Amino acid sequence: MRFSKRFTLLASSALVAGGIGFFSFKNDDRFFEIARNLDIYATLFKELNLYYVDEVNPNRMVKTSIDAMLKALDPYTNFFAEDEIEDYMTMTTGRYNGIGALIGQRQGKSIVLMIYEGTPAEKSGLQIGDEVVKVDGVDLKSRKDRDGGPADPGKLLKGQNNTAVKLTVRRYGQKDPVEVSVIRDVVKMTNVPYYGMVTDEVGYIDLKDFTATASREVRTAFQELKGKGMKKLILDVRENPGGLLNMAIDISNIFIPKDSEVVTTKGKVTEWNKTYTALNAPLDLEIPIIVLTNSHSASAAEIVSGVIQDYDRGVLVGQRTYGKGLVQTTRELSFNTKLKITTAKYYIPSGRCIQAIDYSHRNADGSVGKIPDSLKTAFKTKAGRVVYDGGGVLPDVVVEAHTPTPIALSLTNKGLIFDYAVKYRQEHPTIKPAREFRLTDAEYSDFVKWSGDKEYDYTTQVEKDLGTLEASAKKEKYFDQIQDQLKALKTKVSHSKDADMMTFKTEIKTLLEQEIAGHYYLQKGIKEASFATDPEMKAALDLFKDMGKYSAMLKKK
Repeated sequence: MRFSKRFTLLASSALVAGGIGFFSFKNDDRFFEIARNLDIYATLFKELNLYYVDEVNPNRMVKTSIDAMLKALDPYTNFFAEDEIEDYMTMTTGRYNGIGALIGQRQGKSIVLMIYEGTPAEKSGLQIGDEVVKVDGVDLKSRKDRDGGPADPGKLLKGQNNTAVKLTVRRYGQKDPVEVSVIRDVVKMTNVPYYGMVTDEVGYIDLKDFTATASREVRTAFQELKGKGMKKLILDVRENPGGLLNMAIDISNIFIPKDSEVVTTKGKVTEWNKTYTALNAPLDLEIPIIVLTNSHSASAAEIVSGVIQDYDRGVLVGQRTYGKGLVQTTRELSFNTKLKITTAKYYIPSGRCIQAIDYSHRNADGSVGKIPDSLKTAFKTKAGRVVYDGGGVLPDVVVEAHTPTPIALSLTNKGLIFDYAVKYRQEHPTIKPAREFRLTDAEYSDFVKWSGDKEYDYTTQVEKDLGTLEASAKKEKYFDQIQDQLKALKTKVSHSKDADMMTFKTEIKTLLEQEIAGHYYLQKGIKEASFATDPEMKAALDLFKDMGKYSAMLKKK
């Protein structure tokens, strides 16, 4: 059997069957180049399979090669193998059959990091901080995945509805393992994990995703808040990576008139180019809106933000958005695999594309750069305000992003904030509502004492800069002249954990309060505990107190 020739013929047939086809290319040279390279790939794979010293896993090898090829394009063009289709469906629908707990690896242990409200995990009595030792009697430390790595407990926990799964867990403060039986069910990851009134007249909707039910969830939240007396709205799309385009259109439609243009897509396949408009009557055209954004607001989140800004429908507060103006389409491949491929760029109503990174022109080292300011074009909103393309969506009110202090970052990354919250939860059966919960000074001192013998360290920026200065001094032969001064400076700025614990007490205490609130009240607890110290929330509420300033920001200057 001529392996390489057969492989090339199969690949050619697959391309034609997929609707791409070699004959769609404009010249024979391109046809020949594709056929030639497929033949090279097939013969290479044959030689590896026959002669490589160890056994070659064909599925893993091909998946690795496909991923490497797509990596040369952009981060959003992805291949999904057959055994990844369930994860793909979860990503697009927000639904899966399981228990509703987030389990992650920490120091070689499978730890319950979050439990989602209303899910089988919450109803079963499973707790945040539990270490999952076994799943249906299978020891997680001894079980390996197909690549030889640690087993993913998440996959073991998924299964048919109404089937039981038994977890053996170690719980803080208990000597013997605990058995927890959970009945699997459909778990729906909500796009709106929290909504509520933050003042007597200001409502808040936290929109974290754009899966298939996002529009319905936002509409429901909006109508309930209106029923509670909401007269102003804060829509939070921070940390929202985007999702389905039609959900962005429907959510924009809540606040703009029917038939208004929402987004236009333009790509290589011109017959796919389309302008999408608002298809329904809006829920509200008058309510003042503030949209909270940050550098992780991307894609569909940027469409909603951009539409609100382009129609002068509300004010954006926060940081510049990510800048993803690309559209992905899913194509069905053979053997139940899928390709999510970037097919177009999108343009919001002012005419701007907010794509910030030029993936089509890579540097010699393979890296990509952002579109320079000199190439950005000015556009105008409906009221005539000037906005720019090529760099995400710039908020009307820019709030400087918070940079965690080195000690706070170290305490978080080492898991000490989380671990103390686990300890606190077991030692305190109840706490006040999340908005009211505050650690006392005595409790904070207990945390400082508890963390004293824990392993964590960090380097401050000043210490890093001094290290750079010392290296430069040695390289340029100045070190002998200034080494005494450098030593004195190092002594002065050398950090002390105990001193930093008190210097940055407010920040660390805030992190602890939010983490602890989450262990009692789950995602809603984390969100409500953050209101008092959230800088973007504070800026939004301050602006809503001055409606004259709010209105002026939406007019042409």
